[in-house]
Parts: sequence; structure tokens; C-alpha cells
Amino acid sequence: AAFLRRAAELTPDPAGRGARALAAARASLEAGAPDAALELLAAAKIGPLNDLQRAQLARTCSQIVFARMRNSDAVPLLLRAADRLERLDAGQAREAYLEALGAAVFAGRLDEQGGLRDVADAARAAPPGPQPPRPMDVLLDGLATRFGEGYVTGAAPLRRALQAFRQDAGRHEDDNMRWLWLTWLVAGDVWDDEAWHELTTRAVRRARDTGALNVLPLALAYRAVVHVHAGEFAEASALIEESDAITKATGNAPLRYGSLLFVAWRGESAEVSAVIQADVDEAAVRGEGRAIGLGDYLIAVLYNGLGRYDVALASAERACEHDDLGGLGFSLAELVEAGALGDAHEVAATALRRLDERATASGTEWALGILARSRALLSEGRAAEELYREAIERLARTRVGVHLARADLVYGEWLRRENRRLDAREQLRTAYEMLHRFGAEAFAERARRELLATGESVRRRMVTREGLTAQEAQIARLAGDGLTNSEIGAELFISPRTVEWHLHKVFTKLAVNSRSQLRGALADT
Repeated sequence: AAFLRRAAELTPDPAGRGARALAAARASLEAGAPDAALELLAAAKIGPLNDLQRAQLARTCSQIVFARMRNSDAVPLLLRAADRLERLDAGQAREAYLEALGAAVFAGRLDEQGGLRDVADAARAAPPGPQPPRPMDVLLDGLATRFGEGYVTGAAPLRRALQAFRQDAGRHEDDNMRWLWLTWLVAGDVWDDEAWHELTTRAVRRARDTGALNVLPLALAYRAVVHVHAGEFAEASALIEESDAITKATGNAPLRYGSLLFVAWRGESAEVSAVIQADVDEAAVRGEGRAIGLGDYLIAVLYNGLGRYDVALASAERACEHDDLGGLGFSLAELVEAGALGDAHEVAATALRRLDERATASGTEWALGILARSRALLSEGRAAEELYREAIERLARTRVGVHLARADLVYGEWLRRENRRLDAREQLRTAYEMLHRFGAEAFAERARRELLATGESVRRRMVTREGLTAQEAQIARLAGDGLTNSEIGAELFISPRTVEWHLHKVFTKLAVNSRSQLRGALADT
């Protein structure tokens, strides 16, 4: 970006100067410098630009609007840019339509520009892209189908889009990084935990390698969410801290979902709901409607963990009022659990029918595991037990450890209600150990209470690692698992020397002098 800016300044020809200023603006935006990009766009406007360049300038202006606010303001701007590009460059026009769809997704229920269905219809009328289709072309078609014809019809095209991004990784690394903000949502929408893991891992690595500070905080935040669902809370915390620092430095809209998901799953206090609501209110002021549904989902997770099923039910119902990409399926699962355990069976049954339709269309182990768990909550006798076991078997084959632990938890609760105390203790003990190890304290406490009800004595244990920073705790855990400094560095994208420096501080804080002592020291904190 700096090179292109200087090249523009040194170019005497007005046309060449305008073209280079435009290229510099686009590079500055990718580098996480929107103010510099706007300044360069103003310089580019002065030069004599051709029609294609003016359309590209309009699109870049729209991208900056979206990066700063993530609301519906960018939708009509991107649609107009796409319309102009249709007559000049079909490939770029399709990219602008995909960006418009993404902007409408984030605007969600607050979109005052016509809604996702209208944007999807416009995208479906876009000119055909190049052959063979790029991964983003497959994604555009999939999202247009998803919002134009519904989830069931759109699920298969979206799975094909994810596969297109995952294939031939070396060739499409830049595309993966560039469109992660949408592919990550799509992977969540179809419950594809493998795609989540692969796409975020590659995007973080590529963004670091290329210095793409406009993408890196998003990739870090999305990777953190993957860690939360896997039960790797220390790793999630470290990435959230880094993402927040970069976002603050670049001046773009904050990326709060990862940190809010983290505190909701930790569930240490009902006061967390006030923190979540404050962030949701702030996002709503910006016009980021998707955050409203996600906030209600997070509060439902929090209160299901705390056993306050009435509050969880109300929040989950609000979350399910809008079909947020990558959000509605999760909210339906929370609604089923809150309704089933809170004596709102009719509400839960209605939510289960909606969840069944989506999970069946998805067909992943994660989706079918969540569906089996949800069905079990509303079943009785042998049917219920078979469904609980199916849920555990399916979720054990995924990367989503917190959902596996919750399946063990609700199965154990059911066994206890069936007066099968010995069987209940086994399931509840497994759930408690997993949830406590993750740091999901509200759900762990729910399991502990159930264990007490079976007659087993369980000492309350709290996670306290105030002496270690999030990154130090993460490095300590990996070193305790036997990874070398080089392997830890590759995992966390830092140098082995940095790992060694952090480990020296960890040894001092934990009063240990070898890696073999780390696992025990961490378990005792």
C-alpha cells in the first residue's frame, strides 16, 4: 500500500496517477487503513478515470462503508456498483453482488433497504461468471439460492461452495482469506465443523503472512469461536485479545461476537447478560441487526447453563424471529432445551420441527447430533435413551467438544430423573469433568448439582489462573501436552524464541522447573 501510494505521488501523468491512487486505496483498505484509503480515493477522483475504474472506485467506497459500520448503508451502494460493473466486468460485478449479500446478512432484521430476499433476487439475475467458476461464484449462487428459495433448497449448494474453497488450497488461499467473513457464516449455517476449522486456520496464517490487517482481526475472532465450540477456551481468549487490539488500532467496527460467545459459555455470573446486552445495543445503534439475534442466542446459552430456563426460553424465542445466517440453527437448539426443561413443551416441539428440517438438510454429524439430543429432550423411555446415545456418538466424531459435553449432561439429567442413579453418575461425572476442564463453569455447576442429587459428593472447583495471561496459559497447556517450542510456535503463529520467552515466565509464575510439571500445576490452579 505504501509503495503504491508513493508511486501515485510520483506519477506526473494524471491518468496514470489516478489509476495508481485507486490501486493504492484498495491496498490500504486491505491493510486495515480505511482513512488512508478514503484519502487516496479522493485523489483518484481528480484524475481522468475510465468507466471501469470509476465503477471500481464506487465499489471500494462501499467496502469502506461496510468495514466501518457493517449495516444496511452499504447494501444499496454495493448494488449500484455491481450494476455498473455488469456492463464492464462480469467477474467483478459478481463479487460486488456477493459483498452486497454479505452486507445484507449483517444488517439482518434492521435492513431498511429491501431485505435479503431482494438482494438475493438481484444476485441471481447477475451475469454468469468466468468458466470454470471461481469458489466465490459457487458461494454467490449458493447464498442467492439459500435466501431466495429457503434453507432446505440452499443447503446443498452451500456445502458445494464450502468444498470449492477447501479444494486446491494453495491456489485459492487469497480467496479463502478474502471471503472468510461469509464462508465462516455459511459453515456455521450448515453445521460444518471441519470447514470451520480448516478455513479459519488457513485464513489466520495467510493474513499474518501477507499483513492483511483488514482481514486478520476477523480471522482471529472467527478462529476464536471455533476454539470456544471445541472447548479450547484458553486458545480462544488469546486470539480474542489479539483481534481486539488490531481492530482498535485500525479503527474498524469492533468484532465482539467471539468475546461475547466466550463469556456466555463461561457463564460465571448472570451479570454477563448485561455485558452482552450492552454490546448488542451498541451494534443495533450502528444498524448491525444480526447482532440482535446473536445477542439473544448468547443470553439463551448463558441462562440454559445457569438453569434459568424461563429466561433462556424468552431470549431464544426472540433469536428465532429472524433467519440469521449461521445463527438460527443454534438458537433453535437452545429453544428446544429451554422449552423441554422449563415445561414449555409446545414451544419446544415447534422449535424441534424447524430444527429437524434444517439439520436433516445439512446432514453433518454435528447437525444430526444436535438434532438427536433435541429429540431426546422431548422423548420418553427407550426412544429417549437411544436418541441420547446417538447424540453422544455423533458429536464424539466432531470437533465441537462443548456440545458433546452438553449431550452427556442432559443424558445424565434424564437418567437421574429415571432413578437410574449409578448410570446417571457416570454420565454426569463425564460431563462435569469436561465442562470444568473447558472453563464452562455454569454448565459444569449444573452437572455438579445433578451429581449431588444422585448422592455423590462433589467439591466445587473454580478455574483461577489469574497469574497467567491468556497466551501464557495457552502456551503452558500446549507445552504440558508435549509439544516442542517449534510446534507451539507453528500452532500459535509466533516464533519459537517467543514461545521460550513466555515459557520462562510461566515456569516462574507456577513455581515449576520442567515441562513435565506443567500439566499438574495447571490442574491445581
